[in-house]
Amino acid sequence: VLDSQYGMYVWPCAVVLAQYLWTHRRSLPGKRVLEIGAGVSLPGVVAARCGAQVILSDSEELPHCLQRCRSSCLMNRLPHVPVLGLTWGRVSPELLSLAPIDIILGSDVFFDPKDFEDILSTIYFLLEKNPQAQFWTTYQVRSADWSIEALLYKWNLKSIHVPLHSFGADKEHLASSSLPGRHTIEMIIISLAQ
Repeated sequence: VLDSQYGMYVWPCAVVLAQYLWTHRRSLPGKRVLEIGAGVSLPGVVAARCGAQVILSDSEELPHCLQRCRSSCLMNRLPHVPVLGLTWGRVSPELLSLAPIDIILGSDVFFDPKDFEDILSTIYFLLEKNPQAQFWTTYQVRSADWSIEALLYKWNLKSIHVPLHSFGADKEHLASSSLPGRHTIEMIIISLAQ
């Protein structure tokens, strides 16, 4: 039985996003990276191990997920990576006081349509503060009826599709993990629409 706190598991999208980061590891040293909905934090940990300055975040309402972020950092010898409680759609002191960022990461954050607008409003806020930043996100296709296109338009955001084959992630197994499996996973990069 799955824990109601989804952030307690490594999901297939996290492995795919980690593969993208690994493929682009030479561009990561010195980059300021924020992972939202981090949970187990695989993408953020990979970015930190590749030299990025990483901040991990998950909902302030999910203390077990925040503790999982901290545990992942400790297990990977990254004790100084900050972990923040940031809840999608909520402007908090932690969100307002974030240092500048270059890349926002999110793996499988688009899993529940009721959260889509809160996620994109948070991304819009972050991109407005950091106009050159990008949101790198992977998501699992769960329903043909679920789309963020109208919300991207509403929040003045644009997306670019990143083909999985362009970074070697179009396989059922990645980095000794069978997690991608036969799931349909997509990757997009979201930025401000100019």
